[in-house]
Amino acid sequence: MSNAVIHWEIGGHEGEKLAWFYGELFGWTPEPAGEGYWLVPPSAPGIGGGLLQADEPVPPHVTIYVQVHDLESTLEHASLLGGKVVKEPEPIPSIGRFALFEDLEGNIIGLLETA
Repeated sequence: MSNAVIHWEIGGHEGEKLAWFYGELFGWTPEPAGEGYWLVPPSAPGIGGGLLQADEPVPPHVTIYVQVHDLESTLEHASLLGGKVVKEPEPIPSIGRFALFEDLEGNIIGLLETA
């Protein structure tokens, strides 16, 4: 499948509590990956994700990330279809770049362009 979902993220205002909660609930092993972020390694057959300490005014949220080959053209296409860019492309060191858009119903979807 092209443009597969390759990452997920759960964000909240108390990141350490989220890491503890999901570790206890599902047996996940969140690993610190920078200030306010924990990576959750993939487990077969699932994909890995992350837990994020979100600062106000960002509300608690769940976001999926879809792999794309060209962030700018995908964001432009989403806009033409009625979506709205909420975060312009930003680099992720050693990984690639990401961006966020809002769909027609207000869902925030992440895009990931790997290096």
